[in-house]
Amino acid sequence: MDIQLNDIALFVEVAKRKNFSHAAEALNMPASTLSRRVSELEQNIGMKLLNRSTRRIELTEAGLVYFERCRPIVEEARVAHDQLLDMAAQPKGRLRVSMPSSLAQLFLPAVIREFRTQHPDIECDFDLNMQHIDPISNPFDLVLRFGRQPDSSLVARQIMLMKHRLYASPQYLERHGVPRVPSDLGHHECLRPAMSEAFSYWVLHSGEKVERVAVSGRLAANNVGILSRLASQGLGIAPLLVFDAIGQPIRNRGLVPVLPDWSLTPIPLFALMPSRTIPAKTRAFLDFIQPRLAEPGSWAMSEAA
Repeated sequence: MDIQLNDIALFVEVAKRKNFSHAAEALNMPASTLSRRVSELEQNIGMKLLNRSTRRIELTEAGLVYFERCRPIVEEARVAHDQLLDMAAQPKGRLRVSMPSSLAQLFLPAVIREFRTQHPDIECDFDLNMQHIDPISNPFDLVLRFGRQPDSSLVARQIMLMKHRLYASPQYLERHGVPRVPSDLGHHECLRPAMSEAFSYWVLHSGEKVERVAVSGRLAANNVGILSRLASQGLGIAPLLVFDAIGQPIRNRGLVPVLPDWSLTPIPLFALMPSRTIPAKTRAFLDFIQPRLAEPGSWAMSEAA
């Protein structure tokens, strides 16, 4: 059996993307050559690994087993190669990051210039879609998500807890009154991420005290930026990340804290990665954003200036 390790790596790329054209583009080689090499691999193994159709490629049962065993080997070899190169050079290459649009819109414009200055050889490709990440076809080097994620083969690492408080416009508070205690929220328009049972209660903390309050409202949006804009129009009280509220866009909207002695349960921010061995370009991005998310005042004030 004459099997080349390079052919295994080519098969893994096709299996990840389930598309010869996309895999060929990522590998910078003709799709016809890629298809031929994978066919030769199947012939050498003596088993069919892929079911091909005009629209999509699916793994056979044997192909799935082979992919699950070979993928970590190929990834570890690639990371080992990258790390050897990084010993003599700055982190470089294309970095594909998926993150919530609310985080990206409020954070990236303020800091990305500095990151590019520090790491000029890294090309950043940001995806702001909040779709579920399929571990098999996942095209990203790094995925950032709020909240605990479903179990998968992706490696999850909590990078910080995001503080969460309530904000409203002065106009709204003048019309509807200022809540004095958490139970007062039951009589207010509360802007929530979704109109579902999961978001019909807010849990607030003040020192050792904890209050679980039923809330309601006629508007909901699954984007923090939109919630802040709705609040700025006097349409209700919104739960916002504290770092959002410190940022220049929120300050310009004139929002003020509601129940300032109370905060909502902090939201964990997780980094999801395909391997425990982190390539230099991914580590550089994580090392850059983590302290800035923890201390937003510095970049928010510089952005305001």
